Amino acid sequence: MPQSPFHLAIQVRDIAEARDFYGAQMGFAEGRSDTDWVDWNMYGHQLVTHLNPTLGPDGHVNAIRNGVDGHGVPVPHFGVVLTLDEWDELRIRVEQFVTDFIIAPYTRFAGEPGEQRTMFFTDPSGNALEFKAFADVERDLFRT
Repeated sequence: MPQSPFHLAIQVRDIAEARDFYGAQMGFAEGRSDTDWVDWNMYGHQLVTHLNPTLGPDGHVNAIRNGVDGHGVPVPHFGVVLTLDEWDELRIRVEQFVTDFIIAPYTRFAGEPGEQRTMFFTDPSGNALEFKAFADVERDLFRT
């Protein structure tokens, strides 16, 4: 079945800061915008950053962490499943500006069903992002 693009709206504490992070640093193309929101093309999906100045300097600090493959995975989080080449390109890009990964880039479930490359980090407003890739996404995305 062909995939449909998702639409996700998240809160950010500052629109200029979001433009710098998602546009200049992450390299996502900006779509429509207004003073309090910006649409981003996140690998063909629509990510919308909405201003919430009450988030303050620490953003979303109350995420819980669930154990997955020996790491504490923040909940909530979001991201995109990429090809291995796209993931490698993004890893190289984000290693230039992410100084504190939640989970540094690595191969999760190595040698097991569902083996994947993954990395977790936050935007400046504290939204947790995960980007992952599988050698064969059709086979491995929901493999048990």
